[in-house]
Amino acid sequence: MIALLASEDAVSGALLPARNQMALSLGWHIILACFGMTFPILIFVLHRRGLRGDADSLELAQRWSKIAALLFAVGAVSGTILSFEMGLLWPGLMERFGDVVGLAFALEGIAFFVEAIFLGLYVYGWERIPGRLHSLLLLPITAAGIAGSFLVISVNGWMQSPTGFTLVDGPDGFEVVDIDPLAAIFNDTVFLQFLHMYLAAVMVVGFMVSAVYAGLLLRGRQGRIYRLGVLVPLLFAGIATPLQPVVGHFAGQQVASSQPIKLAALEGLNETGSRVPLELGGLYIDGELRGAVEVPIPGLLSFLSTNDINAELPGLESVPEDERPPAGIVHLAYTAMIGIGTALVGLIGWAALRWRRARNGGSDILDSRLFLRALTVAGPAAIFALEAGWVVTEVGRQPWIVYEVLRTEDAVTDANYIWVTFIAVAVVYGAMTVAVAAVIRSMSRRWAAGDTHLARVYGPSPAESLAEPEPATPAETEPATPAETGNASEADR
Repeated sequence: MIALLASEDAVSGALLPARNQMALSLGWHIILACFGMTFPILIFVLHRRGLRGDADSLELAQRWSKIAALLFAVGAVSGTILSFEMGLLWPGLMERFGDVVGLAFALEGIAFFVEAIFLGLYVYGWERIPGRLHSLLLLPITAAGIAGSFLVISVNGWMQSPTGFTLVDGPDGFEVVDIDPLAAIFNDTVFLQFLHMYLAAVMVVGFMVSAVYAGLLLRGRQGRIYRLGVLVPLLFAGIATPLQPVVGHFAGQQVASSQPIKLAALEGLNETGSRVPLELGGLYIDGELRGAVEVPIPGLLSFLSTNDINAELPGLESVPEDERPPAGIVHLAYTAMIGIGTALVGLIGWAALRWRRARNGGSDILDSRLFLRALTVAGPAAIFALEAGWVVTEVGRQPWIVYEVLRTEDAVTDANYIWVTFIAVAVVYGAMTVAVAAVIRSMSRRWAAGDTHLARVYGPSPAESLAEPEPATPAETEPATPAETGNASEADR
């Protein structure tokens, strides 16, 4: 495949701020995307339990539906910003390959509107739509959220494993022909990458929601609704977390096959070798992995990467220096992701052990304050692991924005105002973060006080609107004279 190499001119001064702005936008939005993918199915489980007579589950479903609406509204803002950034920051990508990935973005827009429509129906359907039908509205919300995320991830997968087009010589040096948008969507990496991302989303939402309610229990909140707030999302996290290392293993083998230099950066492998051992941790500095612990099993990394203990793995030195990713950052992010993931697997094992003991007559699973404290840490840790995983995916692909086809520096804008847009985006996201935290905190306080409906802060209150009118005075009840009404007859006049 033809590689579109950088010109000999100086790299655009917009490259650094463009990367920073994209990293901020994507890193912020991806957390909301996790909730869009998985939060509705948690609400569905609670709603169905409520329809079977569990009032606490139904109340929790109603509370979470309001939070889902809030997060969706904020996610709509950050998602729209991302859409504009693709063209604003990376015109070299969209001008060349817009027709290749355009279908995925168009279909994602349709999924977004479907999600918005049904979420609106669900949120405003309480006490207006029959219960069973009302709960079923969550299914198209879930399906649309998953479909939209799949389509966005398909574009990222295409950037890792480009397909669905042919490059030929043209007047400008090359032309993109034989475009097949469906082949671009269903590229070689999309299914494993999406499954890896979906499990990560379930973990983020499961652990994060459990962390919030575990913190409330630690602060003295009482009631079954808080226990449900811990246990239901923890169940989802408990299913996804042990599966994630398995999916991650196969995703790693795919990287070893299609992006061997990224694998070298992940593992801090500088020199090409056979029967390569597995080293854990450490820092990659000046072409050397320092402080790592070698697993005493010969050829373990070769085996894990290729199923062959004697396989040769290319090192970073096997390609020119300008084609190597920044291995120090990539290896550190990869180590953090693996370390946190392993700790979360251990936490789920601890939860399973406590649940089994509770079933056999032991103490309740949530009686341990140490366990609750661990849950409060697990939520932010899961988010940190998610962000580290995206650093591995995106930075590990560098210097290519489309792997071995288009370099990032050739796709970036040459505008000189990107630092300004970066600062503006940072301010907007900071304000939205504060606003979301304030609104959710306000909701939580009202719910704790027994108010399950959002208060109106302007206009007449519902109590005033529905109050009985005051009795009319006699003067108001006596019929008006003809003169008073202006309809006096000539005789009266």
